[in-house]
Amino acid sequence: MFNAWSRRDRPPEAGTAAGLEGFAVDKTFLSSLKGILLETELALTFIIFICFTASISAYMAAALLEFFITLAFLFLYATQYYQRFDRLNWPCLDFLRCVSAIIIFLVVSFAAVTSRDGAAIAAFVFGIILVSVFAYDAFKIYRTELVPRAAQGECLSSGERRCPLPPNPATPPMPYPTWLHLHRGPAVTLGIPGF
Repeated sequence: MFNAWSRRDRPPEAGTAAGLEGFAVDKTFLSSLKGILLETELALTFIIFICFTASISAYMAAALLEFFITLAFLFLYATQYYQRFDRLNWPCLDFLRCVSAIIIFLVVSFAAVTSRDGAAIAAFVFGIILVSVFAYDAFKIYRTELVPRAAQGECLSSGERRCPLPPNPATPPMPYPTWLHLHRGPAVTLGIPGF
């Protein structure tokens, strides 16, 4: 009878190796623009973590947390494992990761520079560089994945930069701007007869 100890000593079966294909690293992704951006973000967050550890240890948690989040996204994208979670909107999650990192590192970098310590000033400089990398990454995600694309043949052949929205026949035109329409219920009366 085979138990766990004897299975450990046997060579793996043919089907076992096929189950690990999901963790194969895609080397083309690592050399693509998105891969290089994630690797740069990972390296800069680690450098900032080291700088905060040397100077102000109160701020190192933010850099460490962002390091692990960026490492998780790099792992998921490089192994293509994110495709197994098809119900998640990965471009939106990646965009929110970048925006939250921009906010966190702006606040932490400007708070750290007030200590006038050499490592804190280095963390400030690397933090500003990292904010610009995250901003570029967020911009690229927004332009390539989040902006709705026009269908082929619509407005693209005319050379227009933006396509006008077609009028919706279900809604009648309003005599005032739509942003003024705040109440959608029945009309409010003042309780005075005749009004």
